Amino acid sequence: MSDPLETVRKSYRAYETRDRDLIESVIAEDGFVFSAPPDVGIDRETYFERCWPNATLDTVEFVRLCEIGQDEVLATYEATRQDGTKFRNTEIFGIDGDQIKSVEVYFGWDL
Repeated sequence: MSDPLETVRKSYRAYETRDRDLIESVIAEDGFVFSAPPDVGIDRETYFERCWPNATLDTVEFVRLCEIGQDEVLATYEATRQDGTKFRNTEIFGIDGDQIKSVEVYFGWDL
């Protein structure tokens, strides 16, 4: 049985550990859509070209992590970058089984 919250936790763990295999295991191979300024509506391949190389998070602490219905997860988190600076963002994940089908990133602010 799939656990949408655990799927999302794994995606953040991949960023913290820079584990490409882990992030690839939770992002859907077909139909994945990622949106964040300035990259709105990019596919999986483009996500790995543009976004994954910027995986520079040391820690992520959830402010809120909750399911919205059966196929979405809302995550607000505070993260520490490798350089020690911190920020807060909110993201909405579309989930299908144990796969992330979509991510909408809403940039917050530096802490």
